Amino acid sequence: MALIINGKELAKELESGLAQKVNELIVKTSQRPRLAVVLVGSDPASKIYVGLKTKRANLCGIEVADFCYPENISTSELKIELERIVKGQNGNQIPDGILIQLPLPKQIVVDEVLSVIPVELDVDGLVPLSQGLMLRGQTRFEPCTPLGILKLIDKANELLGNSILLRGKKAVVLGRSLIVGKPIGLMLLEKDCTVTFCHSKTQNLKEECRQADILIVAIGVANFITSEYVKTGAIVIDVGINRLADGRVVGDVDFEQVSQVAAALTPVPGGVGPMTIAMLLQNVVKSAIGRTVCGAIYK
Repeated sequence: MALIINGKELAKELESGLAQKVNELIVKTSQRPRLAVVLVGSDPASKIYVGLKTKRANLCGIEVADFCYPENISTSELKIELERIVKGQNGNQIPDGILIQLPLPKQIVVDEVLSVIPVELDVDGLVPLSQGLMLRGQTRFEPCTPLGILKLIDKANELLGNSILLRGKKAVVLGRSLIVGKPIGLMLLEKDCTVTFCHSKTQNLKEECRQADILIVAIGVANFITSEYVKTGAIVIDVGINRLADGRVVGDVDFEQVSQVAAALTPVPGGVGPMTIAMLLQNVVKSAIGRTVCGAIYK
């Protein structure tokens, strides 16, 4: 039976450490780290997710400023609003990080909007320039979900009594999105893993997946990965979130089957999701501390 890697517990542990760092920063500067969250439209899921991020940020002592805009805002209008946020021209001080809640409405050119955010405030790691820097191993803030995945892999190795070094391990990434698949592959490559990207056009998919010491699944198909895809003793990270007709939320991995062959497995919910928010908060605190060190804090 697989070891279940509890992302909720790990996130709570990490956020406790962040709260301590925030308290130290407040003592030193009399200022709290600040996160600006941009929400466009009234999508219920986005509102819930923003509320959850705000709650957990506040528990760490991070101040959150919400900026909400109508569904029909244009790309040019949203860019102007973001420029004001970046420069602290809207009645708020310059934030330590800016997060744009995705997805954006269809009329918005996402890359144009994201490009307004300077890399030093891109705590979500999604700005095109940040992604380009990642390819060179020079990014300032790594994207939150992939960063959380690395933390979960390290935790699994720790609990299994393995070396936390990933050097030489075979990693298979099922999915090639800009948010999860491509960046986690690059980050594992930087850890000296041998990385294979798989996707809907991959031939002999089961055989490819069965070679993985570490299998990361982010394809958005409920219960797609069964035990036939998993090497005995592998670490399996399930990034998928799928709601079934009966209301249950499941991942891309058939939990019951895969838990019988994997060495470690993340649950859905309670695995990658909580870690994504924890890594966002970690990046905000990192930004605030860095701005203090550089003498550029709260201009």
